Amino acid sequence: MDRQMKVASWETLGAISMVEKPMPTMSPGDVLIRVAASGICGTDLHICKGETPHASNKVTIGHEFAGYVEDIHPETVTLAKVGDLVAIDPNIPCNQCTFCRNKKYHLCPTLRCIGVTCNGGMAKYVAVPSSAIFITHGISPEVASLAEPLSCVVHAVDTGAIKSGDRVLVIGAGPIGLMVTALCATGGAHVTVSELNQMRREKALEFGASVTTDKVDIGGDPIKGFGFDVVFECVGLPTTMEAALGYAKAGGTVVWVGVAKPGVTVPVSPFMVYRHELTIKSTYTNAFGMDRAVKILADNKVNWADLISHTFTLDEFDSAWDVFIRNSGLKVCIK
Repeated sequence: MDRQMKVASWETLGAISMVEKPMPTMSPGDVLIRVAASGICGTDLHICKGETPHASNKVTIGHEFAGYVEDIHPETVTLAKVGDLVAIDPNIPCNQCTFCRNKKYHLCPTLRCIGVTCNGGMAKYVAVPSSAIFITHGISPEVASLAEPLSCVVHAVDTGAIKSGDRVLVIGAGPIGLMVTALCATGGAHVTVSELNQMRREKALEFGASVTTDKVDIGGDPIKGFGFDVVFECVGLPTTMEAALGYAKAGGTVVWVGVAKPGVTVPVSPFMVYRHELTIKSTYTNAFGMDRAVKILADNKVNWADLISHTFTLDEFDSAWDVFIRNSGLKVCIK
């Protein structure tokens, strides 16, 4: 096995570059993964632009990935076997702090994140703790690589606490918005999707939306019952985050799922929040959602593979990154 490998790494501000790095070595408790599919995420762009404060300089990106178990450290305890296809939870908590001990490990202040704070899956191989792997069954590596973003969506939909029959608005029909749409629709909600891009509006219908639009009109005063029970903002722009508050009917819930840039602010009317008795929530990464995400992918009630619009080899990463930053597709996958 070669001792060097090509990786996509955040080498300088504003650029992800293909470089060579040493093959990873395993420590006790680790498993060596041969990466089979790795998705490019909006977080990778935030890292590239220096908008992810906790990202490590010169880190190999890639936190949405799946691969085959290549080797297992002799001192590692795991149910996995060499050759198993596994999805990876990139979040590695300390298991000691108050958050970890109260089942909120995603809020751990010393959380390590594969592909953000330590080298990730935009590479041929990566060593990960055995606790990070989730054995998959009956799905492709490309679909398995969707487990991490889907786990974040599981957390978001849980946070929204939707009920069958709820009227739900999803703002933004990128991969995350489409996943939110699918989970809400299969849970019995009536889902409206707001999206400027026609191709994405059409895709939202395939993922269970009842209505799509490029301009939301709730039709009347939220105090009189107009608007949505739950609004999921999946864009991360201050304009759409502010607008989301006006689309919820009185007593409704707004969930900010999209990731805004650090330092931006959103004007909020405290009186409106008070009078409409709004609940405003946010979600941060995933909280014990990976196991459920892997099961949802395996159930295949939704054609999850349709989220992947482009595939490239690792050697073609520069082309993949160009497609991604031009926002000309949906999920871009390296395989």
